[in-house]
Amino acid sequence: MKYSFDDLKGRNAVITGGFGVIGSSLVKGLAEAGINLAVIDLVADAPERAEAVAKEFGIKCIGISCSVLEKEALEAARDKIHEKLGKIDILINCAGGNSKKATCEVEQMKPDDDPAKTFYGLSMDGFQFVYDLNFKGTLLPTMVFTTDMIKAGKGNVLNISSMNAIRPLTKIPAYSAAKGSINNFTQWYAVHVAQCGIRCNAIAPGFFLTNQNRFLLTDEATGALKPRGEKIIANTPTHKFGEPEDIIGTMLYLLSDISSFVTGVVIPVDGGYSAFGGV
Repeated sequence: MKYSFDDLKGRNAVITGGFGVIGSSLVKGLAEAGINLAVIDLVADAPERAEAVAKEFGIKCIGISCSVLEKEALEAARDKIHEKLGKIDILINCAGGNSKKATCEVEQMKPDDDPAKTFYGLSMDGFQFVYDLNFKGTLLPTMVFTTDMIKAGKGNVLNISSMNAIRPLTKIPAYSAAKGSINNFTQWYAVHVAQCGIRCNAIAPGFFLTNQNRFLLTDEATGALKPRGEKIIANTPTHKFGEPEDIIGTMLYLLSDISSFVTGVVIPVDGGYSAFGGV
């Protein structure tokens, strides 16, 4: 066997949330590997951004502005992908995020705390939005974009989970619950389609500064770490936040035939956070 990622060249991949902080990095990694891309994102200028990627890396790349929560819109996107790229070989579910409306103000509730600042004050609309965006936003694209793989008898699905799924964090119960559901679904779906030639795995990133969590970890005015950010660094053995590029190698490994006997796993990319007991 030739140990490289050359087998990925020319394959067609769909990535959701592809113009976010992590998604943009994954798009570049996929493009450098010679993979043709359909980037699904809510941003209005998705076609223009995709065109820039195509020119930079010499691949086919289309951008589609589409919600991962609307099945009919995803099906229309699939038709466009078939027209522009052909059949879909790979799906990367990267869409997701958190919201202040689903975030507690206090980490651990005390009897005299104002309930509005705790779990009991969370907006159910906010909770539902975050849960749907992350879990339903993985479930629906998987339903829509893997039909080609079933027909072909081969394919690959990669879900972007989170460290929250392995070690639930304080303050963000909706995000933690949704990512935990993604881990469970990754294993369930891997078993369900194993005899159809489809593999399904997940990556659980540790702590990266993104648009979704920056308000929790850094001071908006100064950029200095908040106590929560300092706590994360202290409990990450490498004593730093990850860079989005740190995920690319694991992604390509899981998508390549090099890992052809690997399915149903969740791999942390976390600087050792999940291995550290705090002492």
